[in-house]
Amino acid sequence: MATIAHMNDDELLPLIKRELFSAIIGDILDQLGHLHCFLPPQIRPLRDDMVVAGRAMPVLEVDVTPGGGERKPFGLMLEALDDLRKHEVYVAAGASPAYALWGELMSTRAMKLGAAGAVMDGWARDTSGILRLGFPTFAHGSYAQDQGPRGEVRDFRVPVHIGGVLVRPGDLLFGDRDGVLVIPKEAEKEALTRAFEKLEGENLVRIAIENGMSTVEAFRKYGVM
Repeated sequence: MATIAHMNDDELLPLIKRELFSAIIGDILDQLGHLHCFLPPQIRPLRDDMVVAGRAMPVLEVDVTPGGGERKPFGLMLEALDDLRKHEVYVAAGASPAYALWGELMSTRAMKLGAAGAVMDGWARDTSGILRLGFPTFAHGSYAQDQGPRGEVRDFRVPVHIGGVLVRPGDLLFGDRDGVLVIPKEAEKEALTRAFEKLEGENLVRIAIENGMSTVEAFRKYGVM
């Protein structure tokens, strides 16, 4: 396997999606001093086996007043969706929890563009259709109320905050059934390298415990638990 430092996203992202999990990456980020990388725990996959790994494309949502005058439907949502690139994750933040931010048709377009997934600080809808597509979608859950008269995209490819966590364009996102986290660009190579090293150590500990070694002895020998 090529070292992490020499991998492009075509090689790296499928590898981490296949081999790593949120807990092990989060542990390493803690060790590196990045203690606030997990998005709020209510952001969950629509199906437990969904895993997302990709580059953040943050989208800033705002609420609008229904019937508050003539405006462009959805703001810049369609432009933001069409601007998605291969391996990117549509990350929506800023809206109140009053309406859905993602749906089946958006998933269909995102898949066509090669996007990696969608992460909502809010709701998704058309859940049956998204599940049929199998597009990795993380949200507070499902809720059908439409964004159209209630919210709009004000900007995209801009930094956003979700639960106090900064998400910048191009930051690496990883999510599974245990949560979604942001791997800051400046820590990415070291964090992933050490995560794979920790994975090897955990496998050794698992085998040792299965063979009867105590947890105290295993931790003393391998330094992993």
